[in-house]
Amino acid sequence: MRKGLRRPAKEPRAWQRMLSGRRLDLLDPSPMDIEIEDIAHGLARVARWNGQTTGEHPFSVAQHSVVVEEIVAHIRPGVEPRWRLAALLHDASEYVIGDMISPFKAALGVDYRTFEARLESAIHTRFGLPAKTPATIKTLIKRADRACAFFEATQLAGFSHAESLAFFDAPPAGYALKIDPLAPAQAQARYLQRYQVLSEAAGYHATPSAFDTE
Repeated sequence: MRKGLRRPAKEPRAWQRMLSGRRLDLLDPSPMDIEIEDIAHGLARVARWNGQTTGEHPFSVAQHSVVVEEIVAHIRPGVEPRWRLAALLHDASEYVIGDMISPFKAALGVDYRTFEARLESAIHTRFGLPAKTPATIKTLIKRADRACAFFEATQLAGFSHAESLAFFDAPPAGYALKIDPLAPAQAQARYLQRYQVLSEAAGYHATPSAFDTE
């Protein structure tokens, strides 16, 4: 190529187009580019345990999130609806980045966690929650998350009861779960239904379906 005719290298694309039509900047996510329908659609198609589970369907992050919200309410009856909504959305960032298993997250280090936290903050802002979840609520959600993981590990992922106790601790007293992984469309619909119920209970205004707008 002759001197002066070299084209400047393009910057790598750092956004993703969603089915709603939104273009989400992955490095600087705007709350206005986040839609619950995109989240539900994505999470219903993201498999927990990298898909290494038994059953006809993968156990999706969407279905996992609905269970975690239920466990939060079991552990702390009367918890405010907005914190139950925060529990439902606790893995919402994975509609963009996927469900990366914990050992790999640790290997990637702080940059990954910073990216994840920035996206989570934008999601919370979009849906009326505090950008940063209070520590006590975060601990509550984490406890519920680990409880759900215990059931997933023993019923779907090939862990023994003893292994699950060692990695995830015992689930809360009085709570039992029999997991039946749902098809993506069912998991998506259930996730959206819980969002609508919790959002209304928390006093937030419903928004038009993103898939019905440009």
